[in-house]
Amino acid sequence: MNTHFIATSPTQHAGHAAELRAARLLASHGLHHVAANWRCRGGELDLVMLDHGTLVFVEVRARRNPNYGGAAASVDARKQRRLAHAARAFIATHPEHAARVARFDVVAIDGAAEPQWLQSAFDTPG
Repeated sequence: MNTHFIATSPTQHAGHAAELRAARLLASHGLHHVAANWRCRGGELDLVMLDHGTLVFVEVRARRNPNYGGAAASVDARKQRRLAHAARAFIATHPEHAARVARFDVVAIDGAAEPQWLQSAFDTPG
């Protein structure tokens, strides 16, 4: 996990806490950490994990108040395109993962509720 993260605002601090919570949840299900907060021009990947041989790109979404569509609903088509772009860039810069099957998961955290892990949350947008 990214231990060099410095939260500069309450929102960033909450986001980092949500990512750590999601990483612990996924690790408890046997996924292995590859990268966190990986950035490229035009996108960012919150977590990159390995689930056996599958490369998993994980978007972590947390909402204090689930009354406005909830965390999972916030991963709209525009966000999916940005995640797909970042995933392609990650694979291009990490060719050791190029032959792996990949999927996009979402860990949604609404308020104080338990995190919801949505495996294969969406297909790669065109």
